[in-house]
Amino acid sequence: MPDLKLSFFGHGGDYNPDQWRDYPGILEEDIRLMKLSRCNLMSVGIFSWAALEPEEGNFDFDWLENVLNRLHENGIFVFLATPSGARPAWMSAKYPEVLRVRPDGGRNLHGERHNHCLTSPVYRRFVKRINSALAERFSHHPAVVGWHVSNEYGGDCHCELCQNAFREYLKKTYGTLDKLNAAWWTGFWSKTYTDWNQLHSPAPIGEMSIHGLNLSWKRFQTAQTVDFMRAEIEPLRAANPSLPITTNFHGDFHDLDYRRFADNLDFASYDNYPAWGRDDAREAMLSAFKYDFTRSILNKPFALMESTPSQVNWQEVCKLKKPGMHLLSSIQAVAHGADTVQYFQWRKGRGASEKFHGAVVDHEGSEHTRTFREVAEVGKALETLTPVLGSTTHSDAAVIYDIDNRWAIENSQGPRRDAHYFETVLENYAALSGCGVNVDVIEQTADFSGYKLIAAPMLYMLTPGVAERMEAFVRSGGTLVATCRTGIVDQDDLCFLGGFPGPLRKLLGIWAEETDALWDDELNHIHMKGGSLYACSTMCDLIHAEDAEVLGVYADDFYAGSPAVTRAKRGEGSAWYIATRPDQAFLNDFYRTALKEAGVQPLVNALPAGVRVAERSNGAEKWLFAMNFSPVSQEIELPKGVNALTGEKIGGATVLKGLGFAIVQTK
Repeated sequence: MPDLKLSFFGHGGDYNPDQWRDYPGILEEDIRLMKLSRCNLMSVGIFSWAALEPEEGNFDFDWLENVLNRLHENGIFVFLATPSGARPAWMSAKYPEVLRVRPDGGRNLHGERHNHCLTSPVYRRFVKRINSALAERFSHHPAVVGWHVSNEYGGDCHCELCQNAFREYLKKTYGTLDKLNAAWWTGFWSKTYTDWNQLHSPAPIGEMSIHGLNLSWKRFQTAQTVDFMRAEIEPLRAANPSLPITTNFHGDFHDLDYRRFADNLDFASYDNYPAWGRDDAREAMLSAFKYDFTRSILNKPFALMESTPSQVNWQEVCKLKKPGMHLLSSIQAVAHGADTVQYFQWRKGRGASEKFHGAVVDHEGSEHTRTFREVAEVGKALETLTPVLGSTTHSDAAVIYDIDNRWAIENSQGPRRDAHYFETVLENYAALSGCGVNVDVIEQTADFSGYKLIAAPMLYMLTPGVAERMEAFVRSGGTLVATCRTGIVDQDDLCFLGGFPGPLRKLLGIWAEETDALWDDELNHIHMKGGSLYACSTMCDLIHAEDAEVLGVYADDFYAGSPAVTRAKRGEGSAWYIATRPDQAFLNDFYRTALKEAGVQPLVNALPAGVRVAERSNGAEKWLFAMNFSPVSQEIELPKGVNALTGEKIGGATVLKGLGFAIVQTK
């Protein structure tokens, strides 16, 4: 499959010239401003279907060709989009089956976006037709360097077409109704299915209490979306197999399992919109996590397809970026593996819901704005950083964030409605990355062999073979860290028999007899050997240490003195069990010790508050990014090398100004 082969860092954003066709001269003015802002890569055509096919079968591509020609003549390149994210009104009016049906059975009206049935043969036919026409005309255009397929896939449809497709998916998954009934434990409440036609998607007016059904519907949505995307891609590959293809992911990764898209994409893309100005240190950590997740999907550089150069328009409070934050946040994306920095959007629209969303060009229309100047500053920095392009990230540590597991644990009805799974993953990631190491974000089926330490917080669901691979990882010298509510159910959401943590009981050397759920404002404490005391919350597993060493005990409640932190040495490695959700202070101290014992060397020592680091390498050279997301200056000890932006020598004790950064190039 082709890689994204740019000779420059992509810098630009969503460009919607079809919205400005009635404004003479605006294309030429846009090109002038693109050059001034050092923008060289635009995403074009994302929501242009009504302009590309104003009437059924009547294509109008001339305006698009003119745009592509003029951009190319001026050294500006394009991700050309397929327009399937929102269809024209004529299609909804003539073919209402393309509109989605809600869980309650009602069909949507035309409107919004992502309001189309991915199963509909009619919709698929129209998508294939316009994609084929676009590919035939533009897939060899010199301006086009890649395909941007659809936009932020998501949402589900409950129409009869989708119900039939769901039933076929279940037949393929389970084979027989007997196996499905057994996997879903349908004897509960007399739910046994006796005919495939009795199966229906989860609905508030029907069935929502069979966890196997809920989980299967989630998996089906991903499978159906991937199938739709594959059909979108087919005519694009046929027209020009050498043109790389991506689609833009977004959000916090749980409506769809984005990792299932990987086999059909040449590079991953992500749309990132932090809430800067509220808690910048946390937002920086969350952004880093999302970038590391995106990078880990294909284990290579990705595209930051969307961000905002100023403020969004859809948060409760849409803060402006402080001076310096735009450059810093853009550098952060590069630090974690992005080979593009792009924006939504190039020019602010005059109307509709996103007219106040940040853009490079304001309603005022000139280059004389703070945002424009800061975008140009990013462009200049990216030009200087061209040697970093295409370099990769090596991580000795990983955290497991598994979407299947999230679906299952968030659907669980006990011991707490909200187990805080995602937050727990973030806390473990924050502690690991806060120790100054690169961190991959992987799923439980990933290859473990390249890591020295793997954190697996709240791995409630264990799929077949995972326990065996974890044992092999530990015995060969790896460090595994598991936490409360691990090893509870199998891939069908059926509880393991024989004691929790199920197949991991032998490896971890513990048995979890009960789990106490804590109120939101309730704490217990962990008393570690050596005397340190830490708070813990949410859930407390009451465990028996069968052959694991007890290194910490609970301090409160009727189970005070019982094991809370254990370690089992297996072969050359160690398997830890943290039987609760400890506070951040515990995790910070714990991982500092665990990483050292696992032989993971930090990129830098002693990160000050609000400072994050990441490293990229091309094999011959390394680039260490040190970024200060706090408003005050911070001192950090950096390796000696060359400042990648200035060429000057740098290293040793270095002061990073508030919202400042340093990039150290070393051999």
